[in-house]
Amino acid sequence: MRELLKVFKIGGGIIDDSAQLGQFVIELSKIAGKKILVHGGGKGASDMLQILGIEPRMINGRRITDAATLDIVTMFYAGKTNKQIVALLQQQQVNALGLSGADGNVIRATKRPVREVDYGFAGDLNDQSVDANLLHQLLQQDLTPVFCAITHDGQGQLLNTNADTIASSVAKALASQYEVELHFCFEKNGVLADVQDDQSVIPQITPTQYQELKANGVIAAGMLPKMENAFAALEAGVERVVIEHAMKINEPIKTVLCRS
Repeated sequence: MRELLKVFKIGGGIIDDSAQLGQFVIELSKIAGKKILVHGGGKGASDMLQILGIEPRMINGRRITDAATLDIVTMFYAGKTNKQIVALLQQQQVNALGLSGADGNVIRATKRPVREVDYGFAGDLNDQSVDANLLHQLLQQDLTPVFCAITHDGQGQLLNTNADTIASSVAKALASQYEVELHFCFEKNGVLADVQDDQSVIPQITPTQYQELKANGVIAAGMLPKMENAFAALEAGVERVVIEHAMKINEPIKTVLCRS
């Protein structure tokens, strides 16, 4: 029987609120067994860009990353933010190891090609991007890897890479060695039947139910890409995908996506 591994992804909204981040770390420390954390960037990088007179640019929720922007996001994501989270985990006796994709060559990306939009130094991942064996070795040493949203291309170039994509890719890469649960943690209790009612959590969604909910407009807009990524992860061998409130990861209220 494969050992359970939980991969958690938290977004910038949690990182921007020190109280929420501290509480999330406490909740994460209560979870026994092997785990990996992937974090987004928060507003710190955008605030610094504006101070320096560089206007942050986003298209479809993705940052346009020119050379100057890459310098700033690397300093924040791989530096201040990553090390702050690692220090908070250490405070809770979780032996965390902060990583970018360049460290140990653990995640190698390719620069996104220019199509309708030039995203600049943005990195895309494929099925060979993640070094699962290195991550397995770290996990066997009872370390908790903490990934920021910076990868590299193997040719000396750092790349800004979507944190949801990193979390999904890490989960899929380790699915042959572990029973992997992928947890997307944000400010809602799960997938809601009524977006105005935080208590209307749909507890379980299968692929068939998902198609019905999408057709009926219950799942729409910004939740669609998250759900598509989630079911792609399930198809690639991830056992379960959980969508839940970041402050309630140890509570039963959440949405679990299953293969069938």
